[in-house]
Amino acid sequence: MTLLTMLIALIVERLAVRGSVWQLTTYLRPFLQRGQHMALPGLPQTYMMMLWWLLPALLVSLLIYSVQFWLLQLVLNTLVLLLCIGSWSYRQTYKQFLNAAQRDDQEAAFLSMQQIRIAQGAPELSYGPQLIWLNFRYYAAVLFWYALLGAFGAVAYACLRQLSEPGPAAETITDEVAGQAAADNPAPEPAPADVVVDEQWRRFADDLLHWADWLPVRLFGLGLALVGDFSRTSAVLLQHAGALQLSAPDLLAELSLAAEPVPEDLLNTPDAAVSAVALAKRNVLFFLALIAVLTLSGWLS
Repeated sequence: MTLLTMLIALIVERLAVRGSVWQLTTYLRPFLQRGQHMALPGLPQTYMMMLWWLLPALLVSLLIYSVQFWLLQLVLNTLVLLLCIGSWSYRQTYKQFLNAAQRDDQEAAFLSMQQIRIAQGAPELSYGPQLIWLNFRYYAAVLFWYALLGAFGAVAYACLRQLSEPGPAAETITDEVAGQAAADNPAPEPAPADVVVDEQWRRFADDLLHWADWLPVRLFGLGLALVGDFSRTSAVLLQHAGALQLSAPDLLAELSLAAEPVPEDLLNTPDAAVSAVALAKRNVLFFLALIAVLTLSGWLS
């Protein structure tokens, strides 16, 4: 059922999902906002944050496991995974980027990419690695934790991701982008009021995400080696295989540039971005093939 759920979710997300209603962040915002102002007598703040982070995942898991009919379980799992990988606003901004590139409007293309960078809250990378990192955070890492822990893992990871992202409120480049980058494409559907994440909560999420990404990013790198330049990518992967403190975005940037070498003067070009997206898509297909093998061999149900 794991593989079937992934395939259905990815197909539906690609072909039919539209609007912020299909993004988990829409429903997490009010929940996280309330959690930042709650405290239980005698319970340290760290434990309170841990409890509030895991509560949505626990509730979703209990709901799914309480259902006995397999078809309804499949529907619920697919719905949960769809919400966790939902990135409609990012996809719309990427379309704005491509439209600007087709018009040869370098300024609008740059501003669209800045929207993605600021909303992610990740270190500023060149165009290709930035989009591969986005693909990792919203697809590969979620699929990894879903394959490992089911809906609980997917929702728990998505909650940490939400806490670590500044979100649309940080996108200060709005008027100029709306006038230039979105000239040929409708603007993304506006999201509900944003959560201003407390700095302590963000540090909590960033610390946990560092370890939550440690193994998935290396498996993602193995996939990049198999679908890209194997010798260069595997060399980088082996060099950093045991690096505990190296951040996932920095490692993924090195791996992606090794898998799909790009001349330095072309790093921030639309062609590099499109090539990186194609590489990331091939890697997701590799991951699904790996899940299929594990399912057939009995390692996954």
